[in-house]
Amino acid sequence: MRTQTLFKVAALSGLLALAGCASKVAQPDQYSGFLKDYSGLQQTTSATGKPTLRWVDPSYNPSNYDSIVWNPITYYPTPKPSTQIGQKTLDGLLAYANNKMKPAIGSRKPLVATPGPRSLIFRGAITGVSSKEEGLQFYEVVPVALVVAGTQMATGHRTMDTHLFFEGELIDAATGKPVVKVVRKGEGKELNNESTPMAMSNLTHVIDDMATDATMFDVKKK
Repeated sequence: MRTQTLFKVAALSGLLALAGCASKVAQPDQYSGFLKDYSGLQQTTSATGKPTLRWVDPSYNPSNYDSIVWNPITYYPTPKPSTQIGQKTLDGLLAYANNKMKPAIGSRKPLVATPGPRSLIFRGAITGVSSKEEGLQFYEVVPVALVVAGTQMATGHRTMDTHLFFEGELIDAATGKPVVKVVRKGEGKELNNESTPMAMSNLTHVIDDMATDATMFDVKKK
């Protein structure tokens, strides 16, 4: 009986581990709708070693463009402050994302206000979803999703994982068609429990990694 019990525990642990691995990237039912088309996205590894969903137009050549139109990052959908994630934190995260991502995008090409025939248009958003995954129960706090892992609930620990979801794209200004699409799920620092307020420091390193990856992205390593 003891051996059978241990086997069941080991099997359950294995399934939960697989579920954890699968949750490293956003699932289709977690897409926000910010991007018009999610087809073609494939899992890859970013320059900082983070799992990312990305699509790059096979004909995309950075040398065909000489500028980027910067559209400030927004929240999509509109966030709803809560006792755990207050308006101050939401505003701070958005400002931090723009302050980090704008120079990162600008390091690729000069930023301009008006698109030209050789311009790319950047648009991006911090998004939030509510979903149920195997072994995971999502708590919706738009636009940041907090999750409690099944293993933590089973052991009586209420530590909460934090994640920041981001969707972005580069659009060819001449054709109006995207040439690069990215959907990213970044893992932040844990909260002690569901009553612990979230601070900016829980998620700023996720944005730091995104900015670094935007700077280091190599189209040859799609």
